[in-house]
Amino acid sequence: MEGGWRSSDSFSEISRFMPSGQYLYSNLGLHEPSQFHPGTFPTDFSRTISGNNGSSDQRNVVEINSHRDGGELQLFRPTLRDLYNQEVLYTLSQNNDLFSYMVYLQLCEPSDRDAEIIRRAMYANRTDLRLVMEIICTRSSLELLSIKQAYRVKYISLLEHDVLTKANGSLKEIISAILNSTYSGERFDTSMALCDAKVLYEAVTSSKFIDHNSIISIMNLRNIDQIKTILSSFKHLFGHEFIKFLKYYNSGEFGIQLRAVIRCIQFPEKHFAKQLRRAMVTGDSQEVLIRTLVTRSGIDIKNIDSAFSEKTGWSLESLIRNEFNCSSHENSLGWVRDALISLLKNY
Repeated sequence: MEGGWRSSDSFSEISRFMPSGQYLYSNLGLHEPSQFHPGTFPTDFSRTISGNNGSSDQRNVVEINSHRDGGELQLFRPTLRDLYNQEVLYTLSQNNDLFSYMVYLQLCEPSDRDAEIIRRAMYANRTDLRLVMEIICTRSSLELLSIKQAYRVKYISLLEHDVLTKANGSLKEIISAILNSTYSGERFDTSMALCDAKVLYEAVTSSKFIDHNSIISIMNLRNIDQIKTILSSFKHLFGHEFIKFLKYYNSGEFGIQLRAVIRCIQFPEKHFAKQLRRAMVTGDSQEVLIRTLVTRSGIDIKNIDSAFSEKTGWSLESLIRNEFNCSSHENSLGWVRDALISLLKNY
């Protein structure tokens, strides 16, 4: 860029993202304004994502990212593109390190991010239908609509079609029904929910085998938000959660998969806590922690922390420190650790 770049050129834009007040507080310590220069953020960021970074560059990226929500962080992207003639998300996606992965998820538009997570989960070497289910079933009806639209634009394909192609068994049947449901605004029909709750009860108890068709019909006709109302109505009418009701009756493989879906919809914090416990066994804890902290910060991360602690005796902070265990910030894992802890504490 002719004439070079000066930090003052973008200070008015970048400074809007900085915490107000005399000092900047974070888990990294207490810094006076003179120690921290938000106007240098584009330079720090460019060096960081290109791999030509120092510890202080990553520190500045962590500081700003940990104190701003996704909508604010996304405003950095056009600034960085104009200054350095590079698309920051593409550059980050080419880096094979956890720090870049974390920042990539933070800067992505949520619907684009979720569409990409689903796509990778379906088309990776090992298809991860649990992750596909997680994204589809822990988002609101409006968010799911946005994800479907983003997926269609990004991959020139319908999410509903690709799930039918890649998934199998009962989980495919249930997820496909949810994807085919229609978003009808944020209004809830409590009278209809009571009727549907009775249908669910009869579908499980009226015969020797669970009535798949009746349950799938409800999933297909009601959106995620309305399904939550139905599940609340079920407990009101029959005194037990539907998910526990399914476990009591011998509902086979369909019932096992349906319980997993219901857990995601009704108790997302329990689902995420369970996925983290599973990751501790499979060795995927670092990636799962990053994805969970970034996507659930400001939503239900505190509830996930409580659910995880209840089952394991560990706090999420303890798990983060254990999985990103390093003695200094020379390794970028130290900055990932600090950023995740900051997200946990700030939201």
